[in-house]
Amino acid sequence: MKTIRALQLTQYGGPESAHISLIDAPVAGPGQVVVRVHAAGLNGLDWKVREGYVKDAFPLALPTVLGIELAGVVEQVGAGVTRFTKGDRVMGSLGGLGAYAELVAVDVANLAKVPASMSFANAAALPVAAVSAWQSLHFAGPVRAGQRVLIHGAAGGLGGFAVQFARRAGAKVLTTALTRDFDYVLGLGADHAIDCQTGRFEAAMQDIDLVLDYVGGDTLARSWQVLAADGAIVSTASPAILQSTPAGRRGLWFMNKPDAERLQQIADDVAQGGLQSRVDAIVPFDDLPAAIERNRTSPQLGKTVVAISA
Repeated sequence: MKTIRALQLTQYGGPESAHISLIDAPVAGPGQVVVRVHAAGLNGLDWKVREGYVKDAFPLALPTVLGIELAGVVEQVGAGVTRFTKGDRVMGSLGGLGAYAELVAVDVANLAKVPASMSFANAAALPVAAVSAWQSLHFAGPVRAGQRVLIHGAAGGLGGFAVQFARRAGAKVLTTALTRDFDYVLGLGADHAIDCQTGRFEAAMQDIDLVLDYVGGDTLARSWQVLAADGAIVSTASPAILQSTPAGRRGLWFMNKPDAERLQQIADDVAQGGLQSRVDAIVPFDDLPAAIERNRTSPQLGKTVVAISA
């Protein structure tokens, strides 16, 4: 049996709980292709899964391979697949775990083609952040021109796209980010930015129609103070929002859902210069466990991507 390298979670815990090890190579099932992964995007979900914070929302049988989005080349085509052929450059989110491996079997419904002008690293940064930003922005209902939208974590991969999509919808876009990243988020189309470490957004904002919480914790708890009476908070960071939402308020927990058609539209827009996508760092495969830990401890500007295959 052929073996490949993959980042496996063997138990819940800290950085020592995930190891690069050898596993059996996958085989494409019906409706699947096997992708040789050139790059995969890092996400906050990686360390949350690793530490067991979302084990109730995402029950796992350990050991399991981490990673939720990838870009690479089709190496094997399963029965019934007509959309892709061997050698196609593809990208997508898995709708589950398993992207941090040299070869991954993926349902073709989750994949889009990488634009010819786009690198694998830039492609790997899109499937989760870009699609989740669009979906979470509209999760509580269509965003209308003139609405006030507050985005926490606006300088991250997810937040950066949410700023651009909210601006396109005609919303007034308010954000929290580090002071060092203000120029970046304002350049994406934000109307205002408050420092997430030293500022008190709840003292400066009110009547917010929609809060996009990509941070969680105390930031989420304080956000109820700024929400309009009929407003909503959509959180990707804290499943506990479903239990902690105050009576009479609207709090929603959002989980990413693969949408290959939306991903293709966004990727083409990025390739044509209509949307900005920032890859802040590309790390080698052997550095992946440490990079996941850095994602947990340090605010990110844009996306970090891991290079897996040459």
